[in-house]
Amino acid sequence: MLKKICHLGYAVENLEAAASFYRDNFGLEIRGPEPVEEQGIVAAMFAVGDSSIELLQPTGPDSPVGKFLAKRGEGFHHVAFEVEDLDSALEELKEGGVEMIDEKPKTGVGGSRTAFVHPKGAFGVLTELVELPKKSEEKG
Repeated sequence: MLKKICHLGYAVENLEAAASFYRDNFGLEIRGPEPVEEQGIVAAMFAVGDSSIELLQPTGPDSPVGKFLAKRGEGFHHVAFEVEDLDSALEELKEGGVEMIDEKPKTGVGGSRTAFVHPKGAFGVLTELVELPKKSEEKG
């Protein structure tokens, strides 16, 4: 089911400051910011090898990332795995009794489709499944 680690998500209070840190100190090219209204965040991404880091700034204190920051502060938020077919992956997990946050896919960064596995269902780790847009969808 899992193809690779797609990205690691970091919750931050100030997206611009965090992006500047990684750009200025590690020479990384930052993509974004990109608002993702459905998830209540503004995100920026940067590649590290074949994977990426996603910086997440909440759009408000009541968003999931806003609540995370209030409770735990800045830092590691989630691991995201790329899957080929998110609908099939969700069905398989549901059949296996895995506790989910999202029963149906949501829109993610760059037009991806995403769904989260509840940390209780993944040994304490918030886990995101990501289906990237197909190349033909990206172009047109």
